[in-house]
Amino acid sequence: MSVEVPQIDMSDPEVLRDPFTAYGRARELSPVARLAAPGFGGMWVLTRHDGARAMLNDPRFELNAGTYMRPAVPEHCQPYMQTMQEMEGPAHSRLRRLVSPAFSARRAAEFRPRIVPIVSRLLDDVAAQDGPVDMLERFARPLPMDVICELVGIAEADRPQWRDWGAAVAAGHGETLVAAIPGIIDGARAAVGGVSPGDDLINTLRRVHADDDDQLSETELVTLVWHLVLAGQTPTNLVANAVEALLSHPSQLAALRANPALMPCAVEELTRWCGPQMLTFPRFAREDVTIEGVAVGKGEPITASIVSVNRDPRVFADPERLDITRSDDPSRHLGYAYGPHFCLGASLARVQVEVALSALLDRFPDLALADTPGRIPDPGTWRLTSLRVTL
Repeated sequence: MSVEVPQIDMSDPEVLRDPFTAYGRARELSPVARLAAPGFGGMWVLTRHDGARAMLNDPRFELNAGTYMRPAVPEHCQPYMQTMQEMEGPAHSRLRRLVSPAFSARRAAEFRPRIVPIVSRLLDDVAAQDGPVDMLERFARPLPMDVICELVGIAEADRPQWRDWGAAVAAGHGETLVAAIPGIIDGARAAVGGVSPGDDLINTLRRVHADDDDQLSETELVTLVWHLVLAGQTPTNLVANAVEALLSHPSQLAALRANPALMPCAVEELTRWCGPQMLTFPRFAREDVTIEGVAVGKGEPITASIVSVNRDPRVFADPERLDITRSDDPSRHLGYAYGPHFCLGASLARVQVEVALSALLDRFPDLALADTPGRIPDPGTWRLTSLRVTL
């Protein structure tokens, strides 16, 4: 049985302005749609929750070199560019097994007390500003890189430079990103090559596997740091989106202020409702495959629409409504993908966002939007241009 699939033009201003509605219309017509844009060859996209989960967990669809737009970098950086996110099969499984103990939910919970002072220092800076404050610039943007520096063990004196590199990576493309990569790699090599003891990621991984026959090489450790910097900027846009959403929904904000114990559920619901990633990384069919009634040819790219599946009414009741007390388990969202490539740092990201939002709401009880935030027209990321607030 063939399925007539809807078309979505990713360059359409209406799609960029309101992807939730655009992908939602496609979802109700078909479990599969076709993405297109000028100069873009086209891609299949799964629009419903069950189909997306199935594809993300299906070994017939693989991540490969075509998934990523790798920038040109100096020769000495090239050995560190292929992260485990780009690997499949035994190579991916081996690295995942070696690094997963350092990214467990337990380790993230143990790391929480080290995030608290980072957030507090950033909020001190926010409080010192006159007039409306851009929370994206002053709080959400520097937060992930400060946390990564603490996790990896970067010296305090070097962290301002790492912040700049993090901002370049968060921008996602362009000369600024390319220029930042050698500094990140050189900094990661210095961190991995250091011999000072400590409870940082590098020493933890070395300690966990000290008696194992198989250990991470120096190159793999440096690559892991690059992976963290590359993938670890998500909380920037998630925190900014979450703050904007709460300030735009006074009843939800009031409920959270009245019962701070709701914060873990609130973070899951905010990730579902306004998470920044709109599409999963493209996979490529290893063979001719039929999925949801649609024939996908060998080598053709396919992705999942996170903004669509996270509002699938087949899974979430009244999915267009932000509800931090939601009873139908908002953690079923696919904001961190699914399957073998489920986000390695998901537990750390969750804790980071919980700490950030809790401290922010506690510190500024009169927090309010100073104006209506604008958004960057990006087909892949739901993100703000700024987030000006009054304290």
